[in-house]
Amino acid sequence: MPKRTDIKKIMIIGSGPIVIGQACEFDYSGSQACKALKEEGYTVVLINSNPATIMTDPDLADRTYIEPITPAAVEKILEIEKPDAILPTVGGQTALNTALALYNNGVLDRMKIELIGANIEAIKKAEDRELFKEAMLKIGIDLPRSGFASTIDEALVLLEDIKLPLIIRPAFTLGGTGGNFVYNKEDFVDLVRKGLDESPISQVLLEESIAGWKEYELEVMRDKADNVVIICSIENLDPMGIHTGDSITVAPQQTLTDAEYQNMRDMSINIIREIGVDTGGSNIQFAVNPDTGRVIVIEMNPRVSRSSALASKATGFPIAKIAAKLAVGYTLDELNNDITRETPASFEPTIDYVVVKVPRWNFEKFQGADTRLGPQMKSVGETMAIGRTFKESLQKAMRSLEIDRYGLGSDANLKLEGMIHRQPLFQQRDLLENGLRTPHDLRIFYVKLALKLGWSVDRIFELTKIDRWFLWQIEELVDAEKSFVEDVRMNGLTVSNVLKMKKLGYSDRQLGYLTDAENLSRIYEKGSDSQKEYSTAVKNREKTIRDFRNANSIKPGYRLVDTCAGEFEAYTPYFYSAYDDCDEARKTDTKKVMILGGGPNRIGQGIEFDYCCCHASFALKELGIESIMVNSNPETVSTDYDTSDKLFFEPLTLEDILHIYEREKPEAVIVQFGGQTPLKLSRQLLENGVNIAGTSPDSIDRAEDRERFSDVVKKLGLNQPENGIAFSQEDALRVAGQIGYPVLARPSYVLGGRAMCIIYDQESLIEYIKTAVELTPEHPVLIDKFLEDAAEIDVDAICDGKDVYIGAIMRHIEQAGIHSGDSACVIPPLGIKEEIIEEITRQTAALALELNVIGLINIQFALKNDVVYVLEVNPRASRTVPFVSKAKGIPLAKIALKVMLGAKLKDFGLSERFETPYISVKEAVLPFNKFPGVDVVLSPEMKSTGEVMGIARDFGEAFYKSALAAGDRLPLEGSIFVSLNERSRSDLAPDLLMMYKEGFKFLATGGTAEFLRSNGMECSTVNKVSEGRPNILDLLKNNEIDMIFNTPRGKAPKSDSNLIRQVALRYKIPIITTGSAIKAAVEGIIRMKNCSITVRALQDYHAEVKQHLLKK
Repeated sequence: MPKRTDIKKIMIIGSGPIVIGQACEFDYSGSQACKALKEEGYTVVLINSNPATIMTDPDLADRTYIEPITPAAVEKILEIEKPDAILPTVGGQTALNTALALYNNGVLDRMKIELIGANIEAIKKAEDRELFKEAMLKIGIDLPRSGFASTIDEALVLLEDIKLPLIIRPAFTLGGTGGNFVYNKEDFVDLVRKGLDESPISQVLLEESIAGWKEYELEVMRDKADNVVIICSIENLDPMGIHTGDSITVAPQQTLTDAEYQNMRDMSINIIREIGVDTGGSNIQFAVNPDTGRVIVIEMNPRVSRSSALASKATGFPIAKIAAKLAVGYTLDELNNDITRETPASFEPTIDYVVVKVPRWNFEKFQGADTRLGPQMKSVGETMAIGRTFKESLQKAMRSLEIDRYGLGSDANLKLEGMIHRQPLFQQRDLLENGLRTPHDLRIFYVKLALKLGWSVDRIFELTKIDRWFLWQIEELVDAEKSFVEDVRMNGLTVSNVLKMKKLGYSDRQLGYLTDAENLSRIYEKGSDSQKEYSTAVKNREKTIRDFRNANSIKPGYRLVDTCAGEFEAYTPYFYSAYDDCDEARKTDTKKVMILGGGPNRIGQGIEFDYCCCHASFALKELGIESIMVNSNPETVSTDYDTSDKLFFEPLTLEDILHIYEREKPEAVIVQFGGQTPLKLSRQLLENGVNIAGTSPDSIDRAEDRERFSDVVKKLGLNQPENGIAFSQEDALRVAGQIGYPVLARPSYVLGGRAMCIIYDQESLIEYIKTAVELTPEHPVLIDKFLEDAAEIDVDAICDGKDVYIGAIMRHIEQAGIHSGDSACVIPPLGIKEEIIEEITRQTAALALELNVIGLINIQFALKNDVVYVLEVNPRASRTVPFVSKAKGIPLAKIALKVMLGAKLKDFGLSERFETPYISVKEAVLPFNKFPGVDVVLSPEMKSTGEVMGIARDFGEAFYKSALAAGDRLPLEGSIFVSLNERSRSDLAPDLLMMYKEGFKFLATGGTAEFLRSNGMECSTVNKVSEGRPNILDLLKNNEIDMIFNTPRGKAPKSDSNLIRQVALRYKIPIITTGSAIKAAVEGIIRMKNCSITVRALQDYHAEVKQHLLKK
């Protein structure tokens, strides 16, 4: 049937900020949906609070609202835009829950707005676990024994029937939020209460434990004509008990027989029909008992899921795009497959390769975090690899993770082997058994090591429950390594033995290590003082392999991702490498530029860099230059098959990049848009003959290398905090002693403030060196004087070698000492004197020109006592580029790309910086709820996973909206618990007095209570935890406190303060831990007590800027 003509305008609800469990897969899906609906002629209205994504670019939707995704905000937009329909199925659980709330409160009926993509009954039937259970039993599909509870008493009754161990699953949540295994009655009540708190409808499912079973997912689509297609089957390498987002997954499934798969396929078709999804995609998850073969359905998502992005990239079938078109009336047989251009979308994809996804974790960011994996998702990103076999794909995926691994072990990273081998034999066994039995982020390396040490597949299976087929595959890698080492010992390197290993996915680094493992291990065992020697030896061995391959023409070919196992011609140039006789890459003679992406999302390097890479592609298209994208992240828009002219889904390592460069011969390579991943390779790429566009690797090094950068600062006569560099503990103590405590310590060449710490005394510095960093001649530590109470300022600019354009000057709301990625920031830079702004502008231009920057530059300054200090310079795209671009209406990344290729700033009419007539606030989104026990106090080490944006006429509303979008609903009335350190009390007294006069009630412990009363504010005194009951924790648990102001004391928070912060996190009570943020919150709360939230399209803000500039 043709598309619907009775609807003209459609709203898409986005997924909001990047959080664990709901990441940029939904930015990809939402972006596809926007493009698909505009392609069909519909007017698209978008709401999303995330400024970092391509989805909220003003060119994607017709009307873009960067607003909090709440029912109230969406209702206001609906009243303005009056769309005919809402598509809620491409924005994750956030969009679905928001749409349901609008339906339930009658807004959609009142405004006569239709939900498309999935009807309300289908959503409820799939999302409500009780209705889903009834539906499955009706069609004869097995489920785990289970029951539902809305109270603790109901849960206790169910416990009599469902025996321990069991799993608790909150209803209507994402990323396994609140999900927990329960093994004893003591934990049961507490975890049920937690689950009820996490569920938006206060309901939990108690379910029999199926930990250890095999897990599968099927991506399914159905249309109005009842055509059903299975897009992709996915198998988890890890067994049930580990959230699928934290499991290594493989597509297509590998271990089911044809009959078993057909049975699961038939079950999926019956399920989607029974649930009633008939205009889009669904994800259905199954578990299989490995002993009995019993198959049960776990859950169904009646929307585009996290796995949909993976399935789309794995098959080349654009699930979200097709789902959007089904939602407006098309049927699958009416839509063509974009890749073949012949087969209809009702033609099921078939793939003749293997895809492996590996999660990326950031446990090192959260001191004290539980690194064990379970039903609640903890990974912050993922990487994907494509190969001819599982073994090849797994190796490529492991070297794509950006964790200093170049494959599955045997890659010269000897930390695990060294740790095991240093123990007595009996302890080695215990360590290995624990590392295998307990799921954690490094378990796959323990599997490889155990096999290498001769442990049997059966023994490892009993400990891990990883299917024996996967273990056999890894065992074959171990056997291949032994054969290769023996062959090289007897015959040296040969074309035959190197090619054989390359077909198994081995990198040059791995082969180099294997050919000289004994000697390299001896150097490694000398300790940290020999690390430089070890690193040099490893690189030399790697180069020996590369030189041998090049001399013997052992190079990969590139195969097409074609959705149909080669049965039809593929038109979309989407490639993966393979060492076989086939090369399907199409040679072109056009001018071309290669863009290096950022790899997997992780804290410090997120979707902001993907945004910049996409803009690079868009700019190249405008210039008529062929764009080549190289990336390994399946979640992002940059790896969509139609973003660039060619896509190479490959690891971002020197070896893999050089292969593509030599094959494609681009005129230049862009390394400055993908964050630290490509940037750190720039010098090696240059040494291998690669032409780097824009800022040169030497200029990058002048900014990144501490000693060289200090010379730049001195030459320009600028101020910099006193600093030094330490290559040993003795160096560190000497430098810190000369500078004076407190100091800021950090490793060199990092992103996201990795292991950055404020240190107050010598004892703490020694502890930091022993536990937080590897201090060696190869990896020195930078030590700076910490500027207490300084304001921090960020600048994003573009330099063309002659002129410098300041995109924006941003003031951080948090003071220096909080990582810039975790601090809220504001445009314009409120509260900064005009003469200081002019000085920052002057220093930015001086630094950009001295460093010969061609393209983007980000500079961080500190301001103390009206003195400007340069903290650091990044001659690359920064995390704030998307935020600045959307705040100002100027596509900085796109312009910078053109500048890097020779354009001048004057070509774009850019000269003087301007300020907007409205306020934009960027706020960080933090994942502490996923890491119970980790202190929520912010520090110089970045911890946020995403960001949101608030825009309004005044700062108060903009800040309030950003906090609301980030998940912190600041109360407009009620009780505030105040606990302030002595230093912040006098500074905050006026702000607290304003809150007091607005009717807020204060509670405090002894010292703060006395301070409040002495400043004219009545206050109730509450007991500290150590002072008896009821105490502050009791009040928090009884919901008697609506917000907490808590500035920690000294270098380490006291146990009471930490407990308070933990309970606040658990009970979702807003807590603010810095004085500057308290001031901002007070301004926001007082502003919003007297007015309601306003909403406005980004396009209207940008039009106002243009009018504002014309008047000037």
